[in-house]
Amino acid sequence: MKRLALILVAACWCGAAQPQPPAKPPEVSPQEKADLERALGEAGTSPLERVRAIEKHLAQYPDSPRREELERGAASAAIAANDDGLIVMWGERVLARQPADLQLLARVAHSLLAVESKENAERAMGYLHRTEELIPRMTQEGARFGLSAGEWQAQCDRAMGRALTDEARAAGYLGRREEALALAKRAFTTWPNAESARETARSLDRLGKPAEAAVAMADAFTVPDLFNTDAERARDRGRLGELYRRAHGSETGLGDLVLAAYDRNLALVKARELSVRQGDPNAGLTDPMAFTLSGVDGAKLSMADLKGKVLVLDLWATWCAPCREQHPLYEEVKQRFRDNPDVVFLSIDADADRQPVKPFLQETGWQGPVYFEDGLTQVLGVDSLPTTVLIDRRGQVFSRMNGFVKQLFVGALTDRIRGALAAAPRR
Repeated sequence: MKRLALILVAACWCGAAQPQPPAKPPEVSPQEKADLERALGEAGTSPLERVRAIEKHLAQYPDSPRREELERGAASAAIAANDDGLIVMWGERVLARQPADLQLLARVAHSLLAVESKENAERAMGYLHRTEELIPRMTQEGARFGLSAGEWQAQCDRAMGRALTDEARAAGYLGRREEALALAKRAFTTWPNAESARETARSLDRLGKPAEAAVAMADAFTVPDLFNTDAERARDRGRLGELYRRAHGSETGLGDLVLAAYDRNLALVKARELSVRQGDPNAGLTDPMAFTLSGVDGAKLSMADLKGKVLVLDLWATWCAPCREQHPLYEEVKQRFRDNPDVVFLSIDADADRQPVKPFLQETGWQGPVYFEDGLTQVLGVDSLPTTVLIDRRGQVFSRMNGFVKQLFVGALTDRIRGALAAAPRR
């Protein structure tokens, strides 16, 4: 789950299942190009030095054709350096041109709140409102990262929870205490974690409710949170004791409060996991044979029902020209095994956008059931198309073919299927 969370936070909400060719950088003069290469070379791998190099270069070349690219590079380097002041300075320049950049919106807002001031809080609130509006529009983007619908929704929820937590902090700085509390509670409901629980406790304490604040701080101390450090947990324990003593005069009974919070939060996380699994049976799975694939026609396919057979997975997409060229070759191989019930060919679409798939199938006349990948490409490590994966009778990956050579494909795939049939007896 740490890796999945980092995808959402650091991958900038853009990208594709298939790498796209990079845009050609704007032309610059030979002198500017040489100066830039020298400055960045001297900066080495230090993010701070990289920011300084870009700043000096833009001071020397204020009308650089690559200004936008360099400002984004400076913002990225500032994030890598975790320098709040530089993140705000360079991030706001990029956001002035690209106001829908979710990574920068969230990060700039968070950095603004590193300094408690009404001015910063107002600016942060504007960015956070925009973030809150944009996140629900990203519901179909998970496939671009090879994530299942449930895994992607979990990452969207985490991003929304982070935005709401920062909104609560901004509202608190602005003296809007009831609003801050409502936002913090909503953040914890959206994505239960230590930071939103701390913000809830902070809001309750501002409202003069130390007993309720202690309950919220017990949530911060006990909620399962991969990103909560030991040092933060120790501080939570100290703050919890302080709030509880203020409300009750001593720490008598604090243990019962902590145990109740532990049980409550464990049940909350398990209920959330169950909810995700109900909406997405593939969430968290690592075994391809445990997957359930959804068909273009709405039917469901349980891979477990096919164990004991040799599976030939044809992974393709509508935009993939080589996939179209490869398709007749698959049909030829399928004919060779048409009388063998132990060989199953599965046509699996890996499009990020599923809408064009039905019209594509109608246009091309491709026959047979087609299934969506539903997160399977991530588990199988598919990073290019077309890809052919063979799974043997034991449910193990037997072979993989990335791309194809037209003259050799039919014979090569036939030989590999026969090899998989002979590899192990049916169980």
